[in-house]
Amino acid sequence: MTSATDERESVEALHAATAKKSVMRAAVRERYGEPDVVEIRQIEKPTPADDEVLVRVRAASVNIADWYGVVGRPRIGRFAMGLFKPKETRIGIDYAGVVEEVGKDVTEFQPGDEVFGGRTGAYAEYIVAKAARAIVHKPANASFEVAAAVPVAAITALQALRDRGGLKPGQKVLIQGASGGVGTYAVQIAKALGGEVTAVCSTPNVEIARSLGADRVVDYTIEDCTKTDERYDLLIDIAGTRPFRRLRRVLKPDAHVVVVGGPRKSRLLGPLGHVIRSKVASIFVSQKTTFFVAKFNKEDMETLRELLEAGKMTSVVDSVYPLDRIADALDRMGHGHPRGKIVVTV
Repeated sequence: MTSATDERESVEALHAATAKKSVMRAAVRERYGEPDVVEIRQIEKPTPADDEVLVRVRAASVNIADWYGVVGRPRIGRFAMGLFKPKETRIGIDYAGVVEEVGKDVTEFQPGDEVFGGRTGAYAEYIVAKAARAIVHKPANASFEVAAAVPVAAITALQALRDRGGLKPGQKVLIQGASGGVGTYAVQIAKALGGEVTAVCSTPNVEIARSLGADRVVDYTIEDCTKTDERYDLLIDIAGTRPFRRLRRVLKPDAHVVVVGGPRKSRLLGPLGHVIRSKVASIFVSQKTTFFVAKFNKEDMETLRELLEAGKMTSVVDSVYPLDRIADALDRMGHGHPRGKIVVTV
């Protein structure tokens, strides 16, 4: 005969086991600072709503926006991020993994499907994502690491070239900063769109740019791309190392400049200083400058999936870190010079 004490202990053990299953490891930070403020904690495992999927994350990747969010820069950005401490304690956006559970209204995905996409809080063992938003099936020919590197950087490159830059087949495009996350995708997507690509990067990255399909590669340590006879229809300015007045020397009269990034030196404005200067300098000339922040949508994620599947795009992976070393991965992004993307395995 079972005693009341035994029954109570059995119930408590069952509750403890259930509770243990309902938690997960995730990267969390509650204040601004260098990447070592980020901690790996046990937090509640999410449950998908009717229109959501639960994904077991296999890999995630690091973007410069993640580093900015951790260190709280540029300071002007804290009006959105949180003046004195972060509004959002979870970090990370890019992920790839396996669907573990689906809400009752979801028909596009099933448990076991391999997927990738973008969702806040990706540095974790699990995330939930709305099935109708920025999540798509992962191509079989792309590893979790390759797919996880794609979302933010590649969708930025796609929208910069196609939507903001209006790149047409046969047009000449100059990509300043072609060896970083956005730049490596920009070279490949520009070629897929039919552009004639000139990639600007440093000596160690010349061969990478060539291998991605660039028609011409300029090593900026040897040659100044603003002092050539070439004239471009479109400039994708990722590095922000040269002022607009110099860049326009190699632009056609009706050329478009899309500013994607800039120097990080200013703690107050960060890359926004370069953006503002470029916009002001373009007011009274025929070439116009655009700055934008990429927006996730299902259609563009499907386009990126198709490019991966067709072999027209891949990810250049600089380094891979386990989740426990997320602080090191963020430090590499903020203080190193990564080629391509930094990936975090979970």
